[in-house]
Amino acid sequence: MRLSLQFIPYVEIAYLSSYKRVKKLIEAVGKDKILLIQGKLNPEEETDLIQESMKKISKSKSFKGIELASFKPQAKNLGFFKGMREGLAHAFFGTRDTFTVIGPATIVKEIKKDPTKLELFLKK
Repeated sequence: MRLSLQFIPYVEIAYLSSYKRVKKLIEAVGKDKILLIQGKLNPEEETDLIQESMKKISKSKSFKGIELASFKPQAKNLGFFKGMREGLAHAFFGTRDTFTVIGPATIVKEIKKDPTKLELFLKK
C-alpha cells in the first residue's frame, strides 16, 4: 500500500464556497490521501464533510469513512505583549495557525492530540 500525504495551504481553499471546499476535500480523501490543511473548517463545514462521508460510505464498498482532527499548537506563556500580538494576528488573519488532518478510515486508525502534539496512528 502506498501512503500519500497532501498539504493544502489556506490560500488554496480560502475563496471556495463551503460546498466546493467540502467536495474538494472528500474527493481527495476518497483517493486514499491523508490531508494536512492549513487552517480549520468551520463547524458547519465539518458537519457537511461528515455527512458527505456518510453518503459516500453508502455508495461505495471500499470507502469506510474519515478521521478528522484540528490542532492548534499551544505556545508556552508568551508574556503580555507577545500574547496580545498573537491575539491581534488571530483576529485579523483567522485560524491559519491551526492545522486540520483528514484521512480515510481505511488508512487512519486513530488521531490523538494534546496541547503540544498531534499523533496519527495508521493501520497496517
